[in-house]
Amino acid sequence: MIIKAIPNGVLSANTYVMVDEETKEAAIVDCGGEFEIIKDELSKHNAKLKYILNTHGHFDHVLGEYDAQKLTGVAVYIHKDDEYLLKNLEKQISLYGFGQGKPPENIVTFDENTIFQLGETEIKVIHTPGHTRGSVCFFADKNLISGDTLFYGSIGRTDLEGGSFAQIQNSIINKLFKLDDDVTVYPGHDTRTTIGYEKKYNMPFGTHN
Repeated sequence: MIIKAIPNGVLSANTYVMVDEETKEAAIVDCGGEFEIIKDELSKHNAKLKYILNTHGHFDHVLGEYDAQKLTGVAVYIHKDDEYLLKNLEKQISLYGFGQGKPPENIVTFDENTIFQLGETEIKVIHTPGHTRGSVCFFADKNLISGDTLFYGSIGRTDLEGGSFAQIQNSIINKLFKLDDDVTVYPGHDTRTTIGYEKKYNMPFGTHN
């Protein structure tokens, strides 16, 4: 599995391109900016886009998805508890003062029981509420795309609509920190890390082994 991080959009959120090397089936996660950059990465691998996935519905992670959908015809997937954020994208943009944007038109919701398939690889959904109600992480082959739930040495903010510190604490300790230490974490912003590192050093969550 190829996983490529591309910082993109107004707040440099990481868009992830996932490509199955055998079938060339691909997914993009959190297309928050210019789709042309992502399209170039897909072309490098001769990949065919199968899914546009979202870790959550905040504007900086979804702003490029209207264009992505128009150019590819691929559905946009989001957890059912964050569908309202995606549909209210224009309201979000207006609230934070970041120009213009339209929500995608073909939106498909999922829950924690959903599994996405790229070739033989299963992409599992881990529902991690706390940053938003419908925040999720995607887990495949010892790789975790964590959105704005878990960062290198930090966690997602919980002071926005739908946020809850108690929920994000539970999501991290009782779901993410149950994964193996050698799982690579690909966050929604900044650099990658590992579960083992965060279990040891991410305060106030460190030492939860």
